[in-house]
Amino acid sequence: MGMAAPVYYTVEMARALPDDGNRYEVVHGELLVTPAPRWSHQDVVKHLLVALELYLRRHPVATVQASPADLSWAPDILVQPDVFVVPRGATPIRDWKDIRSLLLVAEVLSPGTARYDRFTKRRLYQEFDVPTYWIVDADLRQVEIWTPRATFPVIERARLTWAPDGAGAPFELPLGELFRDPAEPAG
Repeated sequence: MGMAAPVYYTVEMARALPDDGNRYEVVHGELLVTPAPRWSHQDVVKHLLVALELYLRRHPVATVQASPADLSWAPDILVQPDVFVVPRGATPIRDWKDIRSLLLVAEVLSPGTARYDRFTKRRLYQEFDVPTYWIVDADLRQVEIWTPRATFPVIERARLTWAPDGAGAPFELPLGELFRDPAEPAG
């Protein structure tokens, strides 16, 4: 008895999957299936999203968004980054298909996403020349910082810094603020 041939997924195939609470992504035909994130994951996403939003209001060179999203650059690529920054362009973004480039992507690790975020999606973001990719590890209270040609990440344990072109000052976020418990007062 032979094994069934693996399925090479397309964006349309992923979009046709049931709305069952899972997140479906496709990277070069590989289907990535992850369950809904944990509360603690969403807290970190929220802290990062708010910090970037406040920064980009002061330095309006880009706009920040969070998933769910349907970012697709090819028939076999569909990703939903936790947090992502899109450069401001001449034409407004009206649909996910209008997004052709990203300045920053951040993925917050969960037990079900670590392999995808560290390998599959990291290589994809490098391939598409995303200038900065943050892999946020709340358990270790650190962030891996990847750039398109990096072989290894820079590990940050104290402060995130990001300096997009055209901004008057860099974005800075102490990791203590990013990983703070919601019951703790903001520092």
